[in-house]
Amino acid sequence: MFSKILGRKKGNKEKSENSVLVEKISRMTLSEMKHYINDNMKELTLSEDGLREIMLKLTAKDENGFCYLKMDDMDVKKKKAFDLVILLAKSKKITVESIELVQKFVDLHQDIIDTYDKEFKEIYNSRFRDAISAGLATIETLSCLQTKMNTLST
Repeated sequence: MFSKILGRKKGNKEKSENSVLVEKISRMTLSEMKHYINDNMKELTLSEDGLREIMLKLTAKDENGFCYLKMDDMDVKKKKAFDLVILLAKSKKITVESIELVQKFVDLHQDIIDTYDKEFKEIYNSRFRDAISAGLATIETLSCLQTKMNTLST
């Protein structure tokens, strides 16, 4: 019943579609990911799996233990990544798993966020908290709607 909201996958058909999605997202830049989240890409439509894959890409560590975003990256890349995660957290297709990955991103990159906030007088810490709250509110709304629909259908 709540598998769609919780972000759980279903079957084999989705695995083949998901593998194509994973391949395309793995080659995307931050700007292309933003277009995907805004649903401006013609070849891909926005989905829960796509949001999860973007967050997995941003939080994954390579064989050397480095994440996608590093302290010595250019400030533009940091800003784009932060804005992308905030946009993703406020998306209407967000799932609980994606919210957990957003929280993991914030935890992994807390030192980068703090340094960026101090250096450029930004408030990304509070923006991340607000975005996570908005995502949780969206999930709560969807679960209430699902409960009402199930009640009405019985």
